[in-house]
Amino acid sequence: MEEPAKSPDLSDAERKALEELMPDEMNEIISSGIKRRHFLKLFAVTGASVIAAHLLGIEQLMARSAPIEDLKPFSIENGRNISFSVNGTKQKLMVDSRMTLLDMLRERLNLTGSKKGCDHGQCGACTLIVDGKRILSCLTLAAACEDKKVTTIEGLSTGNELHPMQVSFIKHDGFQCGYCTPGQICSAVALMDEAENGDASYVTVNIRKKSKSVKLNDQEIRERMSGNLCRCGAYPNIVDAIREVHGDEAVSQVWQFADGTD
Repeated sequence: MEEPAKSPDLSDAERKALEELMPDEMNEIISSGIKRRHFLKLFAVTGASVIAAHLLGIEQLMARSAPIEDLKPFSIENGRNISFSVNGTKQKLMVDSRMTLLDMLRERLNLTGSKKGCDHGQCGACTLIVDGKRILSCLTLAAACEDKKVTTIEGLSTGNELHPMQVSFIKHDGFQCGYCTPGQICSAVALMDEAENGDASYVTVNIRKKSKSVKLNDQEIRERMSGNLCRCGAYPNIVDAIREVHGDEAVSQVWQFADGTD
C-alpha cells in the first residue's frame, strides 16, 4: 500500500514572510507542523487584512473632521499647487488636478456648509460665489480657481452678524430640511449683484435695453433662482425672503413663534 503524499514543508522565504506577518505566533505555528497549502491560505487572509486596514486608514483620513493641512504630495495623484482666496483668507494647497472645488472645500478645508446633492450640477445645492458670480462647485475643478476669490456660505456673515439674506431666510422660513439652503442663499446673494449690474434673464421684458439695474419682481426672482431646487417646496418663502432684501419695503412675516409673538 502506498503512503499518502506528504505536503512539502515551508521554504526559508515562506518562513520569513510568516515571521514578519505573525511574529508572536511563529513558534507555535511552526511546531504544529503547518503545511504549505495551509500557509498559503493563512498568508492570503492575513494579506487581505493588512490591505483592508490600509484602505480603512485612507477612508478615516478623508473623513476626518479637522482640515487636512499637511497632506503629503506622494499621496496625491496628478498633484498641482494652487493659490486662491476663500472667504477672505489666502489659501495655498496641493490638490489632485481632478478634484472638484466642492470636495476640496469640504475635505481639505473643512468648510462643510456647501452641500453635495446630485453631484451632476442639476440641483444647485453646491452653489458658491467665485469672483462675484454663481458657480456649481460640484462641476468646477479646484485647479481652475487659481488666483480667484471664493465665497462660501460660511463667508457671508461678519463675525456673529448674519448677512441680510441669511436673516431674511430665517424670518420668512425659507427652508425646511435646510440641505439646499446654503446653495439657495449663495445664489440669492449673487443674484442681487446680477440685478444691480443690469444682467437680463429669460423673462426680462426688454433685453435689448441695457439698464443700470433690473427691478426684481416675483417672476424675475423665480426665473433667476430656477437652478436651485428645493424638494421641501419652500419656494414661496424663498421668493419673499429675496424680495425683502431687494426691495425697500419689508415683506410681512407669514409665520409666528410657538408663543404667538412675531
